[in-house]
Amino acid sequence: MAGAMNNVNVPALLLRARIAVLRLGVPACVAIVLCVAGAAAWAWLLPQRAAQARVMAQPLPAPSTLVTPPPPPSANQNLAAFYDTLGEKRYAEQQVKVLFDLAAKSSLTLNQGEYKAGYDKASRVSTYQIILPVKGPYQSIWQFAMQGLRAMPYASLDEVGFRRDTIADPTVEARLRFTLYLKDAEP
Repeated sequence: MAGAMNNVNVPALLLRARIAVLRLGVPACVAIVLCVAGAAAWAWLLPQRAAQARVMAQPLPAPSTLVTPPPPPSANQNLAAFYDTLGEKRYAEQQVKVLFDLAAKSSLTLNQGEYKAGYDKASRVSTYQIILPVKGPYQSIWQFAMQGLRAMPYASLDEVGFRRDTIADPTVEARLRFTLYLKDAEP
């Protein structure tokens, strides 16, 4: 019997396989190859899925310490933070100079401005309104406004008005109204 196994005729087997493939046709052979590939992939993925299921079944490690968020600030702390962000009233004129300097750096024409001081008794906050008529390119005007707000975080840009004589004119006239929120200097 062992001698019969050694006498395998390889060319005859290849010829029989070729004839069987020709009888079945190309679509059937492609389907058989795909089925065999699918079975091989399934056999390979089955152990992988079992390993993944074992990992997922393990409990998560307990956190060593829980992080608790800090308590929200109290009303007095919020009020103190509000007053800390305000500018000082005694430096209001210097802040106007900062705006004039920023306008010059932005290549804007700024000849004069209008100023108005005020005080809100309820909040104990002084206000200083500054109305600035500027002339220059549109982009420079916005750049100036944003730089002014960055330089003075206690300021607000309350109003912006634009005017242009003709559509083709690159120079725009703008009117900007800033309000500075100020506290009295503490002794």
